[in-house]
Amino acid sequence: MILNHRLRAIREAKQLTRGEVEKRTGLLRSYISRVENGHAVPSVEALEKWAEALAVPVHRLFYDEEHLPPLPNLPGRLSAEEIAGNSSGNVVPDVEEDPSSEAVT
Repeated sequence: MILNHRLRAIREAKQLTRGEVEKRTGLLRSYISRVENGHAVPSVEALEKWAEALAVPVHRLFYDEEHLPPLPNLPGRLSAEEIAGNSSGNVVPDVEEDPSSEAVT
């Protein structure tokens, strides 16, 4: 389901009008309508306000399930646990260099 359809479906399931969402978020009713009709793309900040107004976690705007789907374990990437455990803030996984790609000098 596309984001604009999810926003409308959640709002309607909670029996809220666009005017009520406007009051709860501070977003203009015309903007809410434009997003729900697919004529505008909301910012992350707008989505956070929208989720709060609808009393749902932000991920519910994208997924039907109560819990987030598991992240794929992509090769050459650090896991969330490895990133959280790195206090230096420098997260650079070890990557083998391709011998055919030489630096141009």
